[in-house]
Amino acid sequence: MKRKILYITLAAVVLIGGLGYLFRAQLAVVAFDLFMSEKVESSLQKTYKPLHSDQTPEPVVLQSEPFSIMLLGSDQREDEPARSDTMILAVVRPKESNVLLVSIPRDTYVDIIGKDKKDKITHAFAFGGHQMAKDTMEAFLDEEIDYYASINFQGLKDVVDAMGGVELPIGKDIVNKGKDHEKFTVEANKPIYSGEEALNYVRYREDSDFNRTKRQQVFLDAAAKRLMQIDQIGKVPELIDIMGENFQTDMQPKFIIDLAKQLLTGGKPEMTSFTIMGEGMRLNGVYYNDADDEDVTEARQMIDNWMNPATPEDQLMKPEKSENTEK
Repeated sequence: MKRKILYITLAAVVLIGGLGYLFRAQLAVVAFDLFMSEKVESSLQKTYKPLHSDQTPEPVVLQSEPFSIMLLGSDQREDEPARSDTMILAVVRPKESNVLLVSIPRDTYVDIIGKDKKDKITHAFAFGGHQMAKDTMEAFLDEEIDYYASINFQGLKDVVDAMGGVELPIGKDIVNKGKDHEKFTVEANKPIYSGEEALNYVRYREDSDFNRTKRQQVFLDAAAKRLMQIDQIGKVPELIDIMGENFQTDMQPKFIIDLAKQLLTGGKPEMTSFTIMGEGMRLNGVYYNDADDEDVTEARQMIDNWMNPATPEDQLMKPEKSENTEK
């Protein structure tokens, strides 16, 4: 009789453990709601900065339709004006957990909306902050953007360290050795990379601005996968506090929390990346990137395709060119 009870107990333990593993994402969400939700929402409130001070927040509802976000990364130094070092339009499709990243190299020559001049797209943020950067990106991609989110790379570095590092596909040493550049080396084939190494990975630009842009896409994908791991969920309040003033957005806290839970319990998030390429040119001695017209057209078509809620998942447009970063 005792042996029978032991077998039943072991079977129950195995069953419960198996169910716990199968539904670990759902259990993590339940634990999040019970123990962390209020703290996270309070911390995120500090990052909520609508573009207009008199902007009335819209009611937060469960997000099912595709939406777009302008992602800005700033590598501001103490002795430099703030410029957007990274400019990406992200299209998020919550139902399928799919994300499209369209990157615009920082030197791309565009009309700066609100300045009545053409310049590097990175300067839009320096001239007029998030609003001018958003207006300029909207005009360039011919797409109305729903939200923005920006982070200083210092905040990103600290977050990577708090997550215990990030995996990066670095097949050969990255050595920044230019005369006028900060010197650093990122060793190849390490199992995990620190925040400082990840920051140097995305900042390195001695090969080309396009490869740098692709590395930023690779990093975003790697960081997102790291964050979505179950053992990272408990660190979310700490990570938000670490980002502090380095992160701001006009997405409401509850919107971000509900979206994160959707993605966690849905399918594995898949990212598709596209970079608008171009030709280098000089005007009055200044280097610019003249965007390829075919790339701009392809980017616009992909964005329209992904933003259309009626587009089936198997008909989402993918880049015609390979987006593999050089390794």
